[in-house]
Amino acid sequence: MSSAGQDTAGPDRLWSVDEHLQDVLTTVRPLEPIELQLLDAQGCVLVEDITVPLSLPPFDNSSMDGYAVRVADVAGASEEFPAALEVVGDVAAGAAEPPHVGPGQAARIMTGAPLPPGAETVVPVEWTDGGLGEGPVSSMRARSASPEGATGQVRVHRPAKARAHVRDAGSDVKAGDRALSAGTVLGPPQIALLAAIGRGTVRVRPRPRVVVMSTGSELVQPDEQLGHGQIYDSNSFALTAAARDAGAIAYRVGAVADDADTLRTTVEDQLVRADLMVTTGGVSVGAYDVVKEALAHVGDEDEAGGGVEFRKLAMQPGKPQGFGTVGPDHVPLLALPGNPVSSYVSFELFVRPVIRTLMGLKDVHRPSARATLAADGPLTSPKGRRQFLRGRYSDGEVTPVGGSGSHLIAALAQADALIVVPEDTESLEPGAEVEVVLLG
Repeated sequence: MSSAGQDTAGPDRLWSVDEHLQDVLTTVRPLEPIELQLLDAQGCVLVEDITVPLSLPPFDNSSMDGYAVRVADVAGASEEFPAALEVVGDVAAGAAEPPHVGPGQAARIMTGAPLPPGAETVVPVEWTDGGLGEGPVSSMRARSASPEGATGQVRVHRPAKARAHVRDAGSDVKAGDRALSAGTVLGPPQIALLAAIGRGTVRVRPRPRVVVMSTGSELVQPDEQLGHGQIYDSNSFALTAAARDAGAIAYRVGAVADDADTLRTTVEDQLVRADLMVTTGGVSVGAYDVVKEALAHVGDEDEAGGGVEFRKLAMQPGKPQGFGTVGPDHVPLLALPGNPVSSYVSFELFVRPVIRTLMGLKDVHRPSARATLAADGPLTSPKGRRQFLRGRYSDGEVTPVGGSGSHLIAALAQADALIVVPEDTESLEPGAEVEVVLLG
């Protein structure tokens, strides 16, 4: 690891939220593209336009189980006067040589099977007697149980227009069309389309690998017994889940004790699987703020341009922040406060945009909206700081959760939006218009 402080304004400088975010995002670059198998590419971002090499569907095919017929042969057909046609064979999906349908003939056809030569339309099996010589049927008998269904006679009880229940070749996409554009995030429908046009691999930016670790000797893993002065580690779980939600492959590291050497060793050990590192806790001004102690003065002289810088931001919650790069590959590291709400708000403001930037996405921020504030009384904000309150958003109105000064994690669990209080606002009255960042 290396340390090379880049702030020339001194340690007492108070950074704005926007300044800090811009500095962070200016340092981060999208990951290099790689070629991946389709399922491995799920959640990744395309780096190339995908052109369709063949039309879909590649041939005219039936959209129903039924009978392929000529239009003239079923014109005027009814239950009272059905059209009786000779069945000349089956057309199953994947059939190599479908039978020719001539005048007065029909071919039993399955969904997805190619329209046989001579046929002009498809009548669903429910419009026929299924070859049983009785009234309308609801389905075909299995071929293994009734192989004679592919021959004999079928009675059709309703007419059909030309091309009815036929999917035309190229009706989905045509050869030469653009199937997907560069910048598309590959989800299940996009993976299906790539497979349908014959692509087995695709060039994408990989999902970033994010290592999350919390610090603090007081932290205990869930399901373990709490001792005096101890609490359960929730931050590493929250931030790992948040990183995965943002699109990353996230790894959670168990809480690291308040020992600088242990933390340095843990960070160095985790670099092998990290495109981004996130720590929580130990960034303030206390005697046991181990992250600040361990990372602020560690460096390799031959690794210029690296290092972690610790700052104070004009925001609440989340005033103390750390950012820099570590290791020979200059892996970005964001050091967040330890309070659960401060940590999560900091993640949404700074870490999530970094993850989305590493993925190569253009829009890296959560959607926002203007909303009317609903509250029983005024909400105050520290003068000169941008405050972020938790809230519930619905139909253009946002209701604060947990009060203006609450750092309770229970309040965060109820919220689906952050209420942004401008720096120059000392109080907000009910009915005021505010900006909200939508978390859900």
